[in-house]
Amino acid sequence: MATKPPTSDIDENDLKVADRKKVAVGVPAVLHALQMSYEQMGAVRSAQTLLRVNQKDGFDCPGCAWPEEDKRHIAEFCENGAKAVAEEATLRKVGPDFFARHSVAQLRERDDYWLGQQGRLTHPMILDEGATHYREASWDDALRLIADELRGLDDPDEAVFYTSGRTSNEAAFLYQLLVRGLGTNNLPDCSNMCHESSGSALTQTLGIGKGTVSITDIHEADLLIVAGQNPGTNHPRMLSALEKAKARGATIIAVNPLPEAGLIRFENPQTPKGMILGGTRIADQFVQIRLGGDQALFQAIGKHLLEAEDREGGVIDRPFIDAYTSGFEEYRTAIAAVPWEELVVATGIAEERLRHVAETVRASTATIVCWAMGLTQHKHSVPMLRDVVNVLLLQGNIGRPGAGVCPVRGHSNVQGDRTMGIYEKPSTAFLDALDREFDFAAPREWGYDTVEAIRAMRDGCVRVFFAMGGNFASATPDTAVTEAALSTTDLTVQVSTKLNRSHLVTGRRAIILPTLGRTDRDRRGGAEQRVTVEDSMSAVHASRGRLAPPSDDLLSEVAIIARLCRMLFDDLDGDTDHAPLTAPPLETQPAPEEVDRRQVERDTVESDTVEAGGADPAGMDLPRNVPHADWSALESDYALIRAHIARVVPGFEDFEERIAKGRTFILPNGPRDARTFATETGRAMFTANRLEYPEIPAGRLLLQTLRSHDQYNTTIYGKDDRYRGIHGGRRVVLVNEHDLGAQGLRDGDLVDLVSEWTMTDGAVEERRAERFRVVAYPTPRGNAAAYYPETNVLVPLDSVADVSGTPTSKSVVVRLEQVAVARA
Repeated sequence: MATKPPTSDIDENDLKVADRKKVAVGVPAVLHALQMSYEQMGAVRSAQTLLRVNQKDGFDCPGCAWPEEDKRHIAEFCENGAKAVAEEATLRKVGPDFFARHSVAQLRERDDYWLGQQGRLTHPMILDEGATHYREASWDDALRLIADELRGLDDPDEAVFYTSGRTSNEAAFLYQLLVRGLGTNNLPDCSNMCHESSGSALTQTLGIGKGTVSITDIHEADLLIVAGQNPGTNHPRMLSALEKAKARGATIIAVNPLPEAGLIRFENPQTPKGMILGGTRIADQFVQIRLGGDQALFQAIGKHLLEAEDREGGVIDRPFIDAYTSGFEEYRTAIAAVPWEELVVATGIAEERLRHVAETVRASTATIVCWAMGLTQHKHSVPMLRDVVNVLLLQGNIGRPGAGVCPVRGHSNVQGDRTMGIYEKPSTAFLDALDREFDFAAPREWGYDTVEAIRAMRDGCVRVFFAMGGNFASATPDTAVTEAALSTTDLTVQVSTKLNRSHLVTGRRAIILPTLGRTDRDRRGGAEQRVTVEDSMSAVHASRGRLAPPSDDLLSEVAIIARLCRMLFDDLDGDTDHAPLTAPPLETQPAPEEVDRRQVERDTVESDTVEAGGADPAGMDLPRNVPHADWSALESDYALIRAHIARVVPGFEDFEERIAKGRTFILPNGPRDARTFATETGRAMFTANRLEYPEIPAGRLLLQTLRSHDQYNTTIYGKDDRYRGIHGGRRVVLVNEHDLGAQGLRDGDLVDLVSEWTMTDGAVEERRAERFRVVAYPTPRGNAAAYYPETNVLVPLDSVADVSGTPTSKSVVVRLEQVAVARA
């Protein structure tokens, strides 16, 4: 049987520090996964569940978005995938009696670990204005309250609709339709905080905001550069793909500020070599780069290749450049002007070593660059990633086997959400198709991204906040500001499987809508329903849960949205007070010159989903009607939603037939499939980017926020980060021992982390995270690292990446203030 949930928070006094590991996975990972599964699900349920993860007739892992091969292993999951499944399929439950025993104020005193460990939510709950406890509600009452609140808005833009990356394609498509039916594009999502910089840079340079490689390309690459990514913790199944590439002769370069066990050696528990013979060395070269120095690294590679081309010729792919690219001469001129001395300063790496890396790139016949948050969460992330593309274009490494860009996404369907239209800056082509399919006029004015949504709430411009999954309060930057912003709203709504902090940081009223998870059986309309997801490499496949839900009262996300659509858009009871929303009055629409400016911006940064097409249609200043659909039928048969998707989203033709019997299909990708590029020039674009890198004030450090190994995003599975040698606690800061000495600190001292943010008027704002234990760690000089969400409080709301607006969680200037002597 499963064990009971913990009765206390993580006790930081139990924290112990050991030597960091130099090998990942192996027997310890298997044992840890089985232990957590048993604690949450018990032995029988664990076996039933884990053997269906990522299988063609099973369910998609609710963890990361790494793709599967066509041939599946019987155990097609990793340690962290098993943890994610165990958390969702847990036997623990949080019902109305739990909320009767615990006030909101009491629950707010608990940490994220304790909250998540309590179990699955089972009933709709309402927190009335002024109440101390949530109370049980019927589905009809809860949804009617939401519908009435939305109808009462003066302007549809007074509502914000957030989405996490675990929502299915079907739910995401219906959700964005609901939001646009209300008359707003306020659809911030978790992409805004992670890979938005990737989408911006790739759209500008390649004409598509997603990767250009398949899992087969990973296996066939001659060189793989893994930059700003820790697959051993965040995407462990990627290690199997890297191992296969190594077996075929690939070279792997790891670029990261921290040495990570998964990129040192991998003991594959599914092979004799991994379990008995010591596993596989992964990285042939470890490039320990300073935080934010990756742009300089790729400029150094490009500079070396062009210098070699000038001396010897035959280094770059001139036929490819001439036939498929634009901007090459401007790029060549800009790179020639960058001094090697500055590249050395920016990276913290000697020129000789930089040239050695570049020579490895030069020798490669097919190169893939993989990256994650280490490259996307800096102020200069977009130009940084444009320089990644520049290097690949020099050798023609786009649109051929074993080569391309590989942004590795986090949540299991975060890329699918965007494909389905979860985007605050939708393309005109997508909206036109949506209008034709549902016989209405979707709004054209852009909405709020995540940071803009927080600012709007802070400034009193948002009355309703609706979250489809996720843990907004813990995931977002500037925790104190975000929590205060949420509290200004009239209503907060959370569609969730598990309890989290966002249920406790509320508007004047709050609603929790419990929903089915990926592992749960979803029976509607007399049949079991399936949903679909899209992985990091544009592959779409079906997912069907098999477990009995934790409550007979649960609805799926699809059912929740469909019922809400019916209440909002159908006049079922003839009550004129329930008339559908229309667009704002004409005087609230943007002036023509403002529309023109927004159109120019839209042409600059297009959607990840669909190529932009044409100007906004005439008549956008007319009142909008509402989408027309049989909402009850869509709730009962998800195949009908897929039929709508097939007619709206390119690449989903014959959707139902293509996912039959667990088959996977690949979405079209112009750069990969035919070397076609939907950019402003119709070619792949070289770009000339000014070199940028963080400058760290004297006596300060540059902090990156990161995950522990017992964590997935804001979900805390356990108390350890065993690969880094941290056990029993989370409030640690990893600092180079020479930096400690320079600041008069010793390993084990307790410090407050104080971030310093210089505003546009020159004033300096400070934010504080208290009582962190200093751990001497092999970081680059001047750099430090600590876990989020505990350190999200240090990330200023206004510190965002240029172009993409992504919070700069890898570039936080901090000072360390000692608060206690070292513990014995």
